[in-house]
Amino acid sequence: MAYQVLARKWRPQSFSTLVGQGPIVTALRNAVQEGRIAQAYLFSGIRGVGKTTTARLLAKMLNCERGPAPDPCNECTPCVEITRGSDLDVIEVDAATYSKVEQVRELTESLKYGAARDRYKVVILDEIHRLSRQAFDALLKIVEEPPPHLVFIFATTEIDAVPATILSRCQEFHFRRVSSQDVADLLRMICQKEGIEASETALRLVARAGEGSVRDAVALLDQLATFGSGTITDEDAVRLLGGLDTALFQKLLEAILLGDGPAVSRAVRRVEDEGWDPRSVYGQFLVFCRDALHLGMGGEPEQVDLALEEAQALAAVAREAGYENLLRLLHQLLTSEMTVRRSETGALAVEIAWLRAAELPKLRRVEEILAGGGMAQAPKPAPRPAQAPRPHPLSPSPVSPPPPAGRGGTQAEKVVERAPAPVPAAAPVATPPPAPDPAPAPRSNGNSSPEELIQAFLDEVSRRKQPLAAHLTEADGISFADGRLTIARMPGDTWLESRLQQTANRQVIDEAVAAVWGPGTTWRTVQGEGRKAAELQAAQAASAAGAVVSDNPTVQTVLDIFGGRVERVEERFREE
Repeated sequence: MAYQVLARKWRPQSFSTLVGQGPIVTALRNAVQEGRIAQAYLFSGIRGVGKTTTARLLAKMLNCERGPAPDPCNECTPCVEITRGSDLDVIEVDAATYSKVEQVRELTESLKYGAARDRYKVVILDEIHRLSRQAFDALLKIVEEPPPHLVFIFATTEIDAVPATILSRCQEFHFRRVSSQDVADLLRMICQKEGIEASETALRLVARAGEGSVRDAVALLDQLATFGSGTITDEDAVRLLGGLDTALFQKLLEAILLGDGPAVSRAVRRVEDEGWDPRSVYGQFLVFCRDALHLGMGGEPEQVDLALEEAQALAAVAREAGYENLLRLLHQLLTSEMTVRRSETGALAVEIAWLRAAELPKLRRVEEILAGGGMAQAPKPAPRPAQAPRPHPLSPSPVSPPPPAGRGGTQAEKVVERAPAPVPAAAPVATPPPAPDPAPAPRSNGNSSPEELIQAFLDEVSRRKQPLAAHLTEADGISFADGRLTIARMPGDTWLESRLQQTANRQVIDEAVAAVWGPGTTWRTVQGEGRKAAELQAAQAASAAGAVVSDNPTVQTVLDIFGGRVERVEERFREE
């Protein structure tokens, strides 16, 4: 007997074995059981998720000798012939090769007659979006008012190409992508039945490579089993599926978050040396970064589609980097995706996109700069090399104004310029060496004001962890008294409190406090009174009052005469 591929051999023959389409199975079973059979159904979705299989199962349910029943028996003559594709009353047509209007008209003429043997005559039109406009028009009348024995089942992967006139006459069912976990469970069952040895990692790789298509995943499993003579190793799965070791993605993500450009270039060089498709690698790295984003938001490692050890390592990196940084990184990578996809030099486009993403840690937040904490850490320009001083004149030489031009000649003819007297060169002065840069933050001393020390504390935090410093600038207030630093939270703000409870952030604040006020200094967080919000409202009210005063014609005239502007508006009351 000829070999039958696994995708055909393990095609579902009942709704109980259909994977990942539970809501659709429930709706169709209830419709058959209650006798609510529609004249036309439309199944849409990506390839390999069960559209044509469901259409055949529905035909079995309608024509089974023991039915109509929610589950076909697969033993009677109609069920067996529908499975073989030889039932005369179940017409399966590929619309891609049956798209002309003359062919559709011939089909509709033959459908006016009743079924030869079965209970219903079922017409399955696969890839219906390939029909021409005239062919769709020829179907309208019979689809809207078919004979009582006729049921249409349409299947398509491009529902947007189906006219609205057809859609309005059908019951629509959208087949979703099957989750990787469900596909992996199916692949595991097939391996047990077929005697194929495969590890959990290999099955996960095959399931993810299917991208939600069950048929594609089973076909890949068949290919890998043939390559390994019934044994699928992790190395073979990675090599044949074009996947990457997640350790490379882990190192690449850490390099981008640290701004390590040379490490990013080494990762791109390895992609080239291994012969991987740069565009495919870029897409897989996007999925990896999305998993990191979910873990950075507080997700559990078991929820991502990775091995538990790899997911735990990724969770540690994600939580250290922070949700905001990962979100900014993923946005940057998505912005460059179209450029990578269309570029003829894929490796170069991928390298540039990753190097641009590695520049994100060096950027400063606008809120932090506006708060005054970003300029202190700006890089200083390199000192200029010492140059010999230019000779300066001992005294400026007077220059006589040119005499007025007479009648006998032009002014240019009678002007005599005096050459400056020669000046002796000054002796070269030794340039002192540049003073070393001061410490990044001043320590507490008697000459520093409390405001300067608070700013130095914020600068220290910014130098160690920029996102944390930005969160502190949004606090209700920061004060220092009695050897303790107090951070006041805005009323109702739980985000800052949760950030300050993290061990890494507490360590940063401990080091910054010790650097400014010395070792042994403590700090705490308290609930603020909304003072910062009140000050902001007062500033907005003052700005609005200034705008009202500026609109006064008299005040505007005074401002125009003297070239002034409204700085502050004060209200004064006089007693009678």
